[in-house]
Amino acid sequence: MLTIKSWLTEASKQLEALEIQSAHLDAELILSHTVRKPRTYLHAHMEEELEPRIQEIADARLLLRTDRVPIAYIIGHKEFYGRRFKVTTSTLIPRPETEDIITVVKKLIPQNLSLFNESFRIVDVGTGSGCVGITLKLELPETEVTLLDISPHALKVAASNASQLGADVQSIKSDLLQSYPFRSNIIVANLPYVDSSWERSPETDHEPEIALFASDGGLALIKKLIEQASVRLTANGFLVLEADPSQHADIVQVGIKYGFHLHQPIEGYILTLQKK
Repeated sequence: MLTIKSWLTEASKQLEALEIQSAHLDAELILSHTVRKPRTYLHAHMEEELEPRIQEIADARLLLRTDRVPIAYIIGHKEFYGRRFKVTTSTLIPRPETEDIITVVKKLIPQNLSLFNESFRIVDVGTGSGCVGITLKLELPETEVTLLDISPHALKVAASNASQLGADVQSIKSDLLQSYPFRSNIIVANLPYVDSSWERSPETDHEPEIALFASDGGLALIKKLIEQASVRLTANGFLVLEADPSQHADIVQVGIKYGFHLHQPIEGYILTLQKK
């Protein structure tokens, strides 16, 4: 039987041979998930022998990782803005750069929402795992948050995350804003914006194509959303989008066509359009 130390050493070597940058961390996450103990437990029990069944399960999960299955799909969750979100192959894996949406929106929110005569509405379009909309609701509890997605499987995952994290959000199956009946104060969206010709990591081959790729250089869905948002936002409302920086100039020009202007300097992958 292998010890924890020897299994981690061998697993790390296999992943390093594939030039996986997070090889040692991934090995620890796989074994930690398998033994159902935190990584600190592994560090404190390096000479402990693994039971054959545990080693068999860990080896099977390592094999998935050597096939470049993302670690989040193997262990079933991903951290986002300090919270753990369930992910499945029906949802895009949350990226660190997407957390900037939360930072941007928090700056846009008025100080005294309780003084508003009506609900302050935020809509998360293409919600996937729900990480953005659910986080916004938990960070800004006085807002009314709705999650939209065309995929019923993704909405099921988002509902599970909302329940687990105690977020009171609404969910609607919708093609972008098509089935959303209200005007919103803020619309946020991390829509598919990858063009199929772009160079990308092998891990993305395991993510849902519907959540990654869009035609028209990756801008087809974003352009459609901008058009819809122009009549679904309140006066002076905001549309907060994630896209590749190479696409930002084109997005701003489309926004201008539909009555938007760039609200503030672009932050990383995030740009904010305001309705005039």
